[in-house]
Amino acid sequence: MKLLSSYDLGPLTLPNRVIMAPMTRNRAPGAVPTDLMATYYRQRATAGLIITEATQVHPRGQGYPNTPGIHSDEQVDAWQAVTNAVHDAGGRIFLQLWHVGRVSHTSYHDGRPPLAPSPVPLEADGFTKDGQMEPHSRPRAVTTDEVQEIVEQYRRGAANARRAGFDGVEIHGANGYLIDQFLQTGTNRRTDRYGGSVENRTRFALEVVEAVTDEWGDEQVGIRLSPGSTFNDMYDATPHETFGYLADQLNAAPLAYVHVAENDPVDGAPAGRLLRPHYDGTLMVAGGYDRERAEETLQEGHADLVAFARRFLANPDLPRRFAETAPLNDWDPDTFYGGDEEGYIDYPTLDEQDAAAPAA
Repeated sequence: MKLLSSYDLGPLTLPNRVIMAPMTRNRAPGAVPTDLMATYYRQRATAGLIITEATQVHPRGQGYPNTPGIHSDEQVDAWQAVTNAVHDAGGRIFLQLWHVGRVSHTSYHDGRPPLAPSPVPLEADGFTKDGQMEPHSRPRAVTTDEVQEIVEQYRRGAANARRAGFDGVEIHGANGYLIDQFLQTGTNRRTDRYGGSVENRTRFALEVVEAVTDEWGDEQVGIRLSPGSTFNDMYDATPHETFGYLADQLNAAPLAYVHVAENDPVDGAPAGRLLRPHYDGTLMVAGGYDRERAEETLQEGHADLVAFARRFLANPDLPRRFAETAPLNDWDPDTFYGGDEEGYIDYPTLDEQDAAAPAA
């Protein structure tokens, strides 16, 4: 079965192609990872690769309560406990680098507006810093000089991830967050070198890629994209042109992979199919895949790796369950975001289920 075969990803040899997708879990009070998080990721160390929850590269990049950061020494030390736990269990782990841009609220920024490429508000409610639901705050457009400052924030986040012992990093360029806001015409109304043409709208993403790969070297950096996604009130007039051009340019970068979040189809097909003709390197896809559809996608050459979110959340030993065609645990949506051990580290493995089963 191709899904369970090994794969060479830069300096890493993945034992399987079952990737743990990044999932926000809101269990890092004060933006600092916890021992509970170390247990959670260690439990899932049999993944071919773990990609952590989105992690802000700067305090101005936060837009949800209790999401972790990678911009302070305290956070670096706390993440080191996570990477040690995963490595001790034989796993491999990348940190996802994040800036939410306009998907935020003034409560996270001492009353200041969120930052974005253009002052285009997100027409939806979101969580304030204290967990209340309110409309997202109208963002302020960053200046050209501030764009460069944010690129450096990504660079420092990448360097901090190396200090914390990660095996690599993934740049979050999907799902309507800051990089995606620069890419897409619905949120980028700029008239400077970062707006207008597709070359200008992709400039920020490519500058972040260059900065982060400078810190990490060849094939230890991935990027996540979501062509055609409408999540977080996103829209692009020409997604084929925008994301096809970006994928063409990414061929020149020493990336480990491009990761496509298939939130919405593009012209009736999964979004990964849009990028496959443009990008020559490793392509990862995610988007509600089960065992059978993942294997079919790999066999047909539409992707090289498949990432699983909710199935990995509820099944710490997902690769084994796929190998044995074992039943899967159901996930509990009520415990996805925030909380404690429940719905986080208490999903049983097959061995734990066998041990708990009554004797015949």
